[in-house]
Amino acid sequence: MDFTIKTMADYAAEGKSPEVLFWVGCAGSFDDRAKKITKAFCKLLNKIGVEFAVLGQEESCTGDPAKRAGNEFVFQMMALTNIEVLNAYEVKKIVTACPHCFNTLKNEYPSLGGNYQVLHHTQFLKDLMNEGRLKIEGGSFKGKKITFHDPCYLGRGNDEYEAPRMLLEKLDAELVEMKRCKTNGLCCGAGGAQMFKEPEKGNKDINIERTEEALSFEPKVIATGCPFCNTMMTDGVKHFNKNTEVEVKDIVELLAEAEDL
Repeated sequence: MDFTIKTMADYAAEGKSPEVLFWVGCAGSFDDRAKKITKAFCKLLNKIGVEFAVLGQEESCTGDPAKRAGNEFVFQMMALTNIEVLNAYEVKKIVTACPHCFNTLKNEYPSLGGNYQVLHHTQFLKDLMNEGRLKIEGGSFKGKKITFHDPCYLGRGNDEYEAPRMLLEKLDAELVEMKRCKTNGLCCGAGGAQMFKEPEKGNKDINIERTEEALSFEPKVIATGCPFCNTMMTDGVKHFNKNTEVEVKDIVELLAEAEDL
């Protein structure tokens, strides 16, 4: 990228604090596909002029997979280490592109001493849009059919359905809703640490079921708001040999594309 992303340590050395800490997460840091979501979000924030920082080498996994897999001890070890780092920098506001990180930081860190304002990236961008700082011209998507897959930890887990849809509506696309959406949304199959194990025996994988439902509307884009969902839906599209016809993209990638970033 043609700009430098500062760390919290950089800001601390200058005696300053950023507007927000961007919590990148494991997927956004190490998964090649999710790295593109990370880059798109950073480019968008840089263009708007939002002062943000990352923890860099000081960021560790939130502990979500360990907790979901039943290892509370490992979760608390990881969480307490992160909280110590966050509190040392006096972090107040965190934004993340991963609903799993979002849910854990927002709902499970406070009882361990980590109290922060935590936002999903779609919520943060919606706020920026409402403040007039983010202006979206989505002409390149005009008339394109887009369907949005609700991430479990954003939707049913934290009751946020409107932020992602408000952003998608600004693209001038044709937003079509799947039958199972919002409070009735179907999981992509990766939640509860299922992302990291082989599926149990059954007639059909959940991501295949969900992708089939999305493809029935013949969309040009399946929009996601979670790196895990993105992986599962992409695998589903490949299963049906539709990867040359249908794109799976995070909402922030669509916004960055609309802005030619």
